[in-house]
Amino acid sequence: MTPTDFIPYGRQSIGEDDIAAVVRSLRSDFLTQGPCVSEFEQALAAKVGAGYAVAANSATSALHLACLALGVSANDSVWTCPNTFIASANCARYCGASVDFVDIDPRTYVMCADKLAEKLIHAKANGKLPKVVIPVHFAGQSCDMVAIYALSEEYGFHIIEDASHAIGATYRGTPVGNGQYSDICVFSFHPVKIITSAEGGMAVTNDPVLANHMRTHAQQGTTKSPDELTQMPGDWYYEQHTLGFNYRMTELQAALGLSQLSKLDDFIAERHEQFARYVELLSDLPIGLPFQAEWAHSSLHLFPILLPKPHAQKRRAIFDALRQANIGVQVHYIPVHTQPYYQALGFQLGDFPIAEDYYQRTLSLPLFVGLSAEQQDRVAQVLRQSLIENEVFA
Repeated sequence: MTPTDFIPYGRQSIGEDDIAAVVRSLRSDFLTQGPCVSEFEQALAAKVGAGYAVAANSATSALHLACLALGVSANDSVWTCPNTFIASANCARYCGASVDFVDIDPRTYVMCADKLAEKLIHAKANGKLPKVVIPVHFAGQSCDMVAIYALSEEYGFHIIEDASHAIGATYRGTPVGNGQYSDICVFSFHPVKIITSAEGGMAVTNDPVLANHMRTHAQQGTTKSPDELTQMPGDWYYEQHTLGFNYRMTELQAALGLSQLSKLDDFIAERHEQFARYVELLSDLPIGLPFQAEWAHSSLHLFPILLPKPHAQKRRAIFDALRQANIGVQVHYIPVHTQPYYQALGFQLGDFPIAEDYYQRTLSLPLFVGLSAEQQDRVAQVLRQSLIENEVFA
């Protein structure tokens, strides 16, 4: 096979219109901060139905900004789920807060609202309620935010939705990110996500105070707003009001992101066609296919399958067989609490058994705009043959 035969698990879809948008930005007077960033923020806020959007150089940065805006500090606790990338937990550690986890639902692989309720009862009894809970919308599918929001009202915690996988998804008929069930929602525009700005992220909120906090922290803690300055000696003047970070998105990233945003609905429609075709190709195999909750219309960032429990130990052989066939399957995710950094903080294997069991048996098959029917056929054929060779399927 030649290198062009390689099928990645995910990749960007860049058209001539995207390239032209970036070229126009390169030929403009602005490369770092300029009109494209503001246009991208406004367009995305309008798309998801949020009042304000703050662009950042990554979703990791946006998560950190969200924690800072909500006042997370060393005396606080932040909860998320273990089935996510490490950034969902690290953002709290950047603020000095402690981190804990809530196990996942065995069907949707997102934070289990019932387990969250159980954990909150014990935390309240021990005086250790979280300041913030970060539900993660895994593979493009929303958590059950009505249930989680109801718990936030009862126990008094803030909510940051980590929607890095879920731009364009809906929950109970409304866009993920509209702020109905959270304080802040964060999106990612990494190249393997639904749309891309090369690198980049966005935090959306309906609270102007939170938006201003995030924007200030993203710009090294500085402001030029006349309403916030203590003096105004001239137009050149700015003030630093807090210790911030250089988390700004560039004009080039925003130009690409803005162009990609115009194609979001088409991208998701194509992913749903691919999803349906995979289900047709794989439905006779003894594997778990991604469950779609009735409350959500997923943006389908990933297509994770599950091997049957008795054959979990064969995952490595099946993974290797697919990789050797130039199919770039991946595993999402290594449970965060099993990472050495978090084990040093006291977490152990067995703490969150559903997430751990899921990790041992999952594989993410290729799913991206531009994936052809022939490529899907090849993925299904190699997977089927590997299951037969490893005695998972007769």
